[in-house]
Amino acid sequence: MQKDMMSHVDARGEPVSGASEDAITLYEKALAELQCYQGDPVETVEAAVAESPEFVMAHCLRAYAFALATEVGAMVEAQDSYKAARGLATTARERRHLAAIDQFLKGSWEGAIAVLEDTLVNYPRDALALQVIHLSDFYVGDARHLRDHVARVLPEWSPDDPGYHALLGMYAFGLEECGDYQRAEEMGRRAIDLNPRDAWAQHAVAHVMEMQGRQEDGIAWMRGRERDWTADNFFAIHNWWHLALYHLDLDQFDSVLAIYDNHIRKDRSRVMLDLLDASALLWRLHLRDLDVGERWTELADCWEPLSEDGFYAFNDAHAMMAFVADGRAEAADRLLLAQQRAMSGSRSNAMMTHQVGYPLCNALRAFGRGDYATAVDLLRQVRGRLNRFGGSHAQRDVFDLTLVEAARRDGQLALVRGLANERVELKPSSPLNQRYREEASRRLAEISGAAVL
Repeated sequence: MQKDMMSHVDARGEPVSGASEDAITLYEKALAELQCYQGDPVETVEAAVAESPEFVMAHCLRAYAFALATEVGAMVEAQDSYKAARGLATTARERRHLAAIDQFLKGSWEGAIAVLEDTLVNYPRDALALQVIHLSDFYVGDARHLRDHVARVLPEWSPDDPGYHALLGMYAFGLEECGDYQRAEEMGRRAIDLNPRDAWAQHAVAHVMEMQGRQEDGIAWMRGRERDWTADNFFAIHNWWHLALYHLDLDQFDSVLAIYDNHIRKDRSRVMLDLLDASALLWRLHLRDLDVGERWTELADCWEPLSEDGFYAFNDAHAMMAFVADGRAEAADRLLLAQQRAMSGSRSNAMMTHQVGYPLCNALRAFGRGDYATAVDLLRQVRGRLNRFGGSHAQRDVFDLTLVEAARRDGQLALVRGLANERVELKPSSPLNQRYREEASRRLAEISGAAVL
């Protein structure tokens, strides 16, 4: 029986250990769900494990799902799956996966990426390795490898292969983050043609339209395909966030708040990625001095139990937004102390926190205290290396907006004008960018005229 199970292969022809045919079917379903951010891949892969307890790749998929959650508590589950697989009979490819998971458990994003990269060099049709390395490249802010890790293996695949749409969607996002917007949109649309439920490809095209300032196109793209990316999809909140950004660019605040209330915070999710989107959207409104009522309180309540995690600097910055906006000084203090502890460690997050997260959180806190000069100084120091703590260009733009607003409130008009000039060149259709530039230019002209008189 064991010998027969060792001879099975996955849908791409790779040998797998310890799996029955029924378990492989469940594994492929879980992988497809992970690629489309659809359904519950953890529940599905757990069914595969129940069917074949020695199915190594099923244990690996489950471990990755939790390791990529960027939550302290999830790492316990990842560790459990790793332990369950570690003593089983394995192929060389499976041993590489276990080595990558071990690196995640040790807190080394770079180590895990290096192992996965070598895995794909030797097994370019390993769909799980590609999925995990793509998300890992995103979490460390490596735009080039978001694109190139997919480009390396793409010719080894056929459009007839299951999951080919996912490669196109990932490639689209990598191209977008590298500024190749036309090809990114083409690839994303091709992915959607192959699988309309591919939420990552949907999001890649949304990123293109966000970066190009095509707000009306973006609204039409999201609304026109809403049933495909919202139904039974655990990435829907992030795509709702993208839709909200288009409305925000157009000063359509009622639409923004309606999306926030009816979709982003409808179920009061405590999932980390959902909390990030909520903070990032409310902070943009906070920068506009918009009254959002009790929304910050609800969100800060969710962030407060995580204030001492010091696990991932990108998360810390979004927690700090909630603590600052809701006036939670003690929670902010605890977060900064946790970051100091994190910086003394050897995990990847130590570098992220030292180079970006800690000064950024101090900048946000200074902004909340009205110390705009300090906020400007700190934000300018980290602006050029923000990618080092992960996220996309669209996500990190909130910190550029904070810099512009801090400079405006501090009366640094020449800096505001220069920063606004950058933004207008990239997104001339944004009323906010135009207002920043016009206000700064007008006030500088008034000052100059007064000086002449």
